[in-house]
Amino acid sequence: MKTLILGLGNILLQDEGVGVRVIEHLQANYVFPDDVLVLDGGTLGLDLLAYIEDSSHILIVDAVKADKEQGALIRLVNDEIPAFLGPKVSPHQVGLQDLLALAKLRGHFPDEVILWGVQADIFEPGLELNPKISAQVEPVAKHVLEELARWNVTVQREVPA
Repeated sequence: MKTLILGLGNILLQDEGVGVRVIEHLQANYVFPDDVLVLDGGTLGLDLLAYIEDSSHILIVDAVKADKEQGALIRLVNDEIPAFLGPKVSPHQVGLQDLLALAKLRGHFPDEVILWGVQADIFEPGLELNPKISAQVEPVAKHVLEELARWNVTVQREVPA
């Protein structure tokens, strides 16, 4: 089993970068096994296809627009994540939809794909997440670790040197 933890987002547009900020938190605080790739996917789009096709399990973290309260957490699994033409859930959804659809068409769709999203509302230029979104970085990271444990992936807490 090869696992990909993929954070999406543009850190130059405030809350839109929450997926990348979760990845940064995970990389700074945990040690992952060799068969787990923790990747800042930023806004790479189709350049991520090889990583998706090479993984049996994927956890995606991203900002979402799902008509929920700001900071609300949303968990979608497999077909709940619009893979072809569905309602736009995430600011990256077109790219994410394309990636998942192409992987499926090429016969390399992962066994399980989970999206942890944070309802975000501020997409203005700026490097900082607003406080409601920033407060969700650690809870989303915890959910990612729980999903990994469900997949029998052991992660170690990084000990400061």
